[in-house]
Amino acid sequence: MSTQGVAPGSRWRLPPLVADIVLAVAVTVITVWGCYSESNPSFDAGPFYHGNVIVPAPAWAYLLVAAAGMALIWRRRHPRAVLAATIVGVLAFALLGYISDAALIIPPIALYAVALAAPVLEAVLLGVVTLAALAVAIVLGPAVAITSGDIALTGLVAIAVLGGIASANRRRYIEEVRVRTELIERTHQEKTQRTVDAERLRIARELHDVVAHTMSTINVQAGVAAYVGSDLPPNAVSALRAIKTASKDGLRELRAILSVLRQVDAPDSTQPQPGLARLDALVAGVIAAGLPTAVVTTGEPPAALPPAVDLAAYRIVQESLTNAIRHAGPATATVEITYGRREVSLRVTDTGWGPPTSWPTTGHGVIGMRERAAAAGGQLGVGRAHTGGFEVTAHLPLESV
Repeated sequence: MSTQGVAPGSRWRLPPLVADIVLAVAVTVITVWGCYSESNPSFDAGPFYHGNVIVPAPAWAYLLVAAAGMALIWRRRHPRAVLAATIVGVLAFALLGYISDAALIIPPIALYAVALAAPVLEAVLLGVVTLAALAVAIVLGPAVAITSGDIALTGLVAIAVLGGIASANRRRYIEEVRVRTELIERTHQEKTQRTVDAERLRIARELHDVVAHTMSTINVQAGVAAYVGSDLPPNAVSALRAIKTASKDGLRELRAILSVLRQVDAPDSTQPQPGLARLDALVAGVIAAGLPTAVVTTGEPPAALPPAVDLAAYRIVQESLTNAIRHAGPATATVEITYGRREVSLRVTDTGWGPPTSWPTTGHGVIGMRERAAAAGGQLGVGRAHTGGFEVTAHLPLESV
C-alpha cells in the first residue's frame, strides 16, 4: 500500500470499512466457536449445565449468532439498526434453549457504536434496553442461577455506554480545536494581508510624491529650455516639447492613480519626502526617547541616491529603531550604513534582550520593512544579532529597478 500523501508522524490506520469487517469476522468466529463449545462440552464436563441437560444446538441455529456478529460491519453507518439486529439474534438463540453466554458480548460492541453517534440520554436509554434484553436471554436460557460472569456483563454494558460517550466527547473536542485553530490561522492570514495591503498603499503614495516631484522638475526644465532655446536645432526643440508634454500627461495620470490610492482623510503631503539626509534628526529623536544610538557610515555616498532607495532606507532604519525602543529594554543601538558601487547596505542592531527562540519573523513591522525593501528592489533580513539583541539588515540596489 502506498504511503504517499500521509503526513509525517501520522499513524497508519486501516480504512474504517476494512477495520469493521475485520472486527466483525473476528467477533463472529469467536462467539460461534464459543457457543458451539458450550453446546458440545467434552465428556468430562458432563451433559449438564447448572443442573439442566445440555441440548446441542443444530447447525442452522449458529446462523443466528453469525448474523448478529456480521451485522457489526455496518455499526458505523447504521448503529441503531445494528444494535437491534445483534439483540434479536442473540435473544433468539437463547430463547431456543441453547447456551448463549459467548454470544452475549456482541450487543455491547454494537452499543458502543450507538453511544458514539447518539445523544447521551438516548445512549443511556439504549444501554438499559440492551441490559434488559441480555437479562432476558440469561433468565429464559438454560441457566437456573446468576453467575459472576452474568454480573460482569452488566459492567461490560456500562463500559460500552460510558466509553462511547467519552470517545464522542473527545472527538467533538478535537474537532472544535481543529476548527478554532483554522479560524485563528485564517484570521491571522487576513490580518497580515491587510497589513501588507496598507503598507503597499502607503509606499505607493510616498513613491507618488517622489516621482511627482521629479517629473514636475523635468516638466518645468523642459518647458524653460524649449522657451529660451531659440538657437537650438528644430529637432531638439521638438524633443523638449515632447518631454514637457509627456511629463505633464504622466503627472496627470499619477494624480488620477493617487486619488484612488489615498484615503479620504489623508490629504496630499506638502512635506519633503524623508531620506538618509534626515537621519541625524531621526537619531536625535531616538536618543531623546531613551535609546542611545550611534551611526557608522562606510564608503562614499553618491551625490544623490535614487528616491525610492533613499525613502526605503530611511523607513527601514526608522522602523528598526522604533522596534528597539519598544522591545529591546535598556539597551543601545547602532546604525551601520555601507555605500558600495552597486548597493547601499543597512545594518541596525541593538544590545537588548533579543527575540525569544519562538519569535516569529512575520510581525507587522517586519512585513512593512520587507515591503519597503522589495519596492526598492532589495532584500531584508531580521533575527538575533551575533552579539545578542536584535538585528535588521537590508541591501538596496543603486541601479534603477
